[in-house]
Amino acid sequence: MQHVISVTVENKPGVLARVSSMFARRDFNIHSLTVGPTEDPKRSRMTVVVDGPEMEQIVKQLYKLIHTLKVVEHVPGEAVEREIMLVRVNAEAQRRGEILDAATIFEAKAVDVGAQTITFEVVGEPSRLADFLEIMKTYGIVSLVKSGRIVLAKDTKSATKKQRKSA
Repeated sequence: MQHVISVTVENKPGVLARVSSMFARRDFNIHSLTVGPTEDPKRSRMTVVVDGPEMEQIVKQLYKLIHTLKVVEHVPGEAVEREIMLVRVNAEAQRRGEILDAATIFEAKAVDVGAQTITFEVVGEPSRLADFLEIMKTYGIVSLVKSGRIVLAKDTKSATKKQRKSA
C-alpha cells in the first residue's frame, strides 16, 4: 500500500540525509521525495511517498530524529496532491494538431516545439498525469521527467459552515 507522509523539519544541513537513510535502513523504497521551504524560512517540509505496511512505527522513528517538528500521514482524499511532469513526444507534422488537441484535454502546455518533437508541461494529480502519459504513449514518448509529489492537507472547515456562523 502506498503512503504519503509529510515531515516538517528545521531547515538544517543533513536533515534530508537522516530522513531518507531512516527509510532505507528499514527496507522501504521511496517512490517520491520532495523538499521545500514552508511559510517559515527556518522550516522545510518533506513529502515522502513509500510502499509498505503500517506506517505507525515509521512515524514514531521520524519523531525521534533531531530537527523533526511534525509528521503527518495523509489519508487519501483528505489532501491536495500535485506533481509536475515534462514529457517529450514524437510529433510528425501531420499528427501535430491531433497531439495538441489531446494535450488540451489535460490542460498540458507545449513548452518546446522541435522539428520532430513537442515537449509538454503537465501539472495535476498523479492519476491525471498517468492518464496523460497513456494517451501520449500512442505517439511515442521520447523522454520524461516528473517532480516528486507535493501534498497539503485539506482545510477541515467547509465554507458553508463558516458562512452559517457569520450569518
